Amino acid sequence: MHIPDGYLSPQTCAIAFAAAVPVWAVATRRVERVVKTRHIPALAAFSSVSFLVMMLNVPIPDGTTAHAVGAVIIAITLGPWAAVLAVSIALLFQALLFGDGGVLALGANSLNMAIIMTFIGLGTYRLIAGRSELTARRRVIAAAIGGYVGINASALAAAIELGLQPVFFHSTNGTPLYSPYHLWQTIPAMALAHLTVAGGAEAILTGSVFAYLARTNPELLLANHPGLDAEGHTIRPAYKGWFTPGRAALGAIGLMVLATPLGLLAPGGAFGEDAPGQLNLHQLGLSSVPVGLSRWNGFWNHTLLGGYGFSTGNHQVLGYLLSAVIGIAVVGASVFGVGSLIKRLTTTAAK
Repeated sequence: MHIPDGYLSPQTCAIAFAAAVPVWAVATRRVERVVKTRHIPALAAFSSVSFLVMMLNVPIPDGTTAHAVGAVIIAITLGPWAAVLAVSIALLFQALLFGDGGVLALGANSLNMAIIMTFIGLGTYRLIAGRSELTARRRVIAAAIGGYVGINASALAAAIELGLQPVFFHSTNGTPLYSPYHLWQTIPAMALAHLTVAGGAEAILTGSVFAYLARTNPELLLANHPGLDAEGHTIRPAYKGWFTPGRAALGAIGLMVLATPLGLLAPGGAFGEDAPGQLNLHQLGLSSVPVGLSRWNGFWNHTLLGGYGFSTGNHQVLGYLLSAVIGIAVVGASVFGVGSLIKRLTTTAAK
């Protein structure tokens, strides 16, 4: 679902940035409630998890791959504005350090995965959960469905963005200048990948994390579920013991780092993420790579580990592991730093 540079016209990228920037600005202000509490470490951990799950590609029946995102569980736990910032920062460093998604297309990718997915997924969760108790099974189901609906809404948005490129941006003879895929190709391809495998992965991730937090650390969830305890809804006390939620989170992140090379087992690549030289021009009815795609695809060539590996192509597993470690360190530290800065600024302004 990471749209690379060149697949979207500069005009489309500009519109996407124009739509995303105001949301980022509001999120920076609205996330104050989260950072004023002791939830900055949780936000950093969630952002690292989002980065990791987007590295774990899963195979789709048509030979492509897809991945979960994790935006909805962040929104359910810490609020939608925290999710917007966390996922956007993860996407930023994926593009800059690893070439996963375009730098010019960052606005579109953030719009799809950090904004649309967050608000639609959270809205679905709240609609289904209603006023049920925090520990009710209904909320676990609501979280899973919210994740499923959210990622499919995100995929649909990406499909429309890609599919509209040949409609609005083409040469005089109709040859696409950017994405060569039409809506009748993009929507079914993205729907197949996300209604089946990726949606299921997102649902399992969102539902299972929510169930764990509701059982062991409901106080964390209460920050984004105001009024539940005041209305007589009972919650279990936070788990006390050596196996704390914090230690469990660190263990889960460590296991996910070790598991990231499993993404190498998924054959093929994700739909709409091919490099220009990998396009099947004959199948697309083209004689050459679209001009705009060829021009802008290499806009950013300063990645640290492009494609989550070494430039030589050797030691793929080691490259994936190293990418995971660097990624969680940079993303986690950046989110922690941004949260700490916002907390400091808001505290200073309140004095």
